[in-house]
Amino acid sequence: MTDSQTRFDVSIIMGSTSDLPLMGEATKVLDQFSVSYDVQVLSAHRSPNKLRQYLATLSERGVRVVIAGAGMSAHLAGVVAAEVVIPVIAVPLPGSPLQGFDSLFSMVQMPGGVPVATMGVGKSGARNAAILAAQILGLSDAALHQRLRDFKAAEEARYEIQS
Repeated sequence: MTDSQTRFDVSIIMGSTSDLPLMGEATKVLDQFSVSYDVQVLSAHRSPNKLRQYLATLSERGVRVVIAGAGMSAHLAGVVAAEVVIPVIAVPLPGSPLQGFDSLFSMVQMPGGVPVATMGVGKSGARNAAILAAQILGLSDAALHQRLRDFKAAEEARYEIQS
């Protein structure tokens, strides 16, 4: 766990070390946009007290967005959203016989009052979660906002059909 004095903008939490390869996509994107982040493996089921303790430190660390990746029962993002008052972005991860669709359905069915923004399943979901986190942060950071504009322009040029 990071020491309590370390500050960062985004917290990336996942329930298992087996989620690291897919959630690593989020770190690549945040690195691309020069957004600071912390990565933690904390399970809502196996380490609920450690998770709760970690979440209690997010405000003092300056965290403004949480990305939570989970598979199977996928309670992590909902538990996080119940404990914090900052945006939570969920990434459903494959790994069950239903290939992450069980996670997706779980994440999008949050009760009223506990909002969780939910991305698509897997690698692209982790990537989009980081882009969304950067967009949220970019609302109050002009330089980041410009980096996002440049990114969108580069994506458009990359996929432009040459005639």
